[in-house]
Amino acid sequence: MLLKGLKVVEFASYIAAPGAACMLGDWGAEVIKVERPGGDSMRHAFADVKSELVGNPTFDLDNRGKRSIVLDISKPEGRDALATLAATADVFITNVRMAALKRAGLDEATLRAANPKLVYAIVTGYGLEGPDAHRPGFDVTAFWGRAGVANMMAPKGTEPFMLRSGFGDHTTTLATVSAILAALYERAQTGVGRLVQTSLLATGVYVMGSDLAVQMKFGRLSSNRPRSNPLNPLANFYKSSEGRWFVVNPRGGNSDWARLADVAGRPDLVTDERYATGRARRDNTPALVLEFEAAFGAMTFEEIAAKLDAVDLVWAPVQTPAEVAADPQVMASGAIVQVEDGLGGTYPSPAAPARFPGADATVRPRSPLLGEHTRQVLTEIGYSETQIEAIFAAEAAA
Repeated sequence: MLLKGLKVVEFASYIAAPGAACMLGDWGAEVIKVERPGGDSMRHAFADVKSELVGNPTFDLDNRGKRSIVLDISKPEGRDALATLAATADVFITNVRMAALKRAGLDEATLRAANPKLVYAIVTGYGLEGPDAHRPGFDVTAFWGRAGVANMMAPKGTEPFMLRSGFGDHTTTLATVSAILAALYERAQTGVGRLVQTSLLATGVYVMGSDLAVQMKFGRLSSNRPRSNPLNPLANFYKSSEGRWFVVNPRGGNSDWARLADVAGRPDLVTDERYATGRARRDNTPALVLEFEAAFGAMTFEEIAAKLDAVDLVWAPVQTPAEVAADPQVMASGAIVQVEDGLGGTYPSPAAPARFPGADATVRPRSPLLGEHTRQVLTEIGYSETQIEAIFAAEAAA
């Protein structure tokens, strides 16, 4: 495993920061998850859902392979145990607000004074500076709303809609892992760690960067458009005779225009003056969309797919989550990993989106029970049996 020997201490909850720790664990790091009494809120994501289904795959996704300890940092014994643990770590990941960390003596300056090699990674909603740095933030607020993603995603004239769970969080996870690895590379040269920080807000700005770059340069930006009147009628969603959706995204220039018209069985459109040039197609987009709708709507999905592939057009089916889970190409791409279920078997779960041929983890351990490894970890960092009993008696650990 690539990161074998790297020790990561995570003092975080929800998705973005735990996801970063999990990804490092998937790549070989040892990850110790420090939870407050009651546990990470994501442990209870399905607590109010009445269902015959058993398990919490949302929590498991970002916490597989970790060890869990419970410490109450409001008590001196719990705070001291976490500081002692951080002194043995290579990476400390948190999304606790900085003011609370500083009050507890768990801020970057304090922990790195005791462990100068520590890479201290903090994930926030809005960053560490500025008038709103103190504000709490989730992906739907800081990433989706404040960064403008929701506005740019909704077609003009429509109401904004809610973000699917974890979208902004997991994008921030990727940014956080990248920042940590860059800091570890620097440490390998200097012997000294550093503070790294990511935010949901900055991630949202970067994710929509291609559009925001236009806004920032020219002071204006085209709105997202409905399917019936897209910016480019060739780059659009269409439906087969069985009602299966697919999306086409042609290359630049005019080379794919004739190919797409031929696939649709309408080569005559190429010479139609309403569509003969890119400008003409833009001026007559709604009419051309209707032409394609009628043409593709008379063909089966299998027929459309074969014709699109035959002329090497860029396209894809619009799949449901169930179809994604069963897609053999998804499996072949390394996008799925097996996770132990604690009962002697495994189940599939989304993998970290990178592969290391010859060093891929094919099976990952299950997520830990709350406080499952508290005594074990305390022993490893030098606590005697008597000290462990004392910290439990003080209700500073569980």
